Amino acid sequence: AEQRWTREVLYFGRLRPGGRSISDEEWQAFLDEVVTPKFPEGLTVTDAYGQWRNRDGVVSDEPSSVLTLLHPDTPELNRRVEVITHTYRQQFQQEAVLRDRSPSCVRFD
Repeated sequence: AEQRWTREVLYFGRLRPGGRSISDEEWQAFLDEVVTPKFPEGLTVTDAYGQWRNRDGVVSDEPSSVLTLLHPDTPELNRRVEVITHTYRQQFQQEAVLRDRSPSCVRFD
C-alpha cells in the first residue's frame, strides 16, 4: 500500500563567494558527517548545473548538487532538513540553499 510522505529536493550551489569551488571531497564529507546521520534510511544525490540571481541582483551560474529525500512528514524530520540547510550555508558561506518540499505517495515494491 502507498504511504503519504514528503519529498524534499535540496539544491546546493558548489561555489563559495569569490568563485572557489567546494570540492568533491568536501561535499562527500558533508554528506557523510551531516546528511547521512540524519537520514540513514537513504537519499539520492544528482550532479547538476544551475543559475540563480543573488541578493545583489547578479545572475550567476555554478555547478550544483541536488539532494532528494523522501520521508514521513514529522516535525522531527522537518527539523533535520533545516539543520542540513543551515549547516551547509554556514560551513560553505552560502547565501541560500533552495528547498523544494512537496507531498508524495510512496510504495516499496
